[in-house]
Amino acid sequence: MVEQVHDHLLDELRTNTKTDTVFVLAAILLNLIALAVNSIVASESDRSADTYWVIGLFALLVIAVNTVATAGLLKGRQTRTKLLSGLIRMYEDNGVAGYYDTTLLESYKTRYVLFIVTILITGVLALAIPLIVL
Repeated sequence: MVEQVHDHLLDELRTNTKTDTVFVLAAILLNLIALAVNSIVASESDRSADTYWVIGLFALLVIAVNTVATAGLLKGRQTRTKLLSGLIRMYEDNGVAGYYDTTLLESYKTRYVLFIVTILITGVLALAIPLIVL
């Protein structure tokens, strides 16, 4: 039974990693696309009301996706911590806890902070640069 629980926890960690990867890549990709589109639209010499609509709608999209990605990553960090804590308890109960370095938990927390900062920086740049070009 312990092996099945162990396998289940590892499967959940794999799913968590995949989900986090999707959040990070989707947010950064969208930020870069919004940056490119809005910069091109803002640099056009014949600006109309459509120009401001496009820039505004992409800005709203960037804000929404970055908010969702950040919330998803925060929940992913919480989930990973719970799963790894369960694994550590299981390892302690089975006398193999010495093989898992618990400082990894702090490393994972730091990694999540770096992911979120990267998303937010690219998001802010996707919003600010087109406004500067305008």
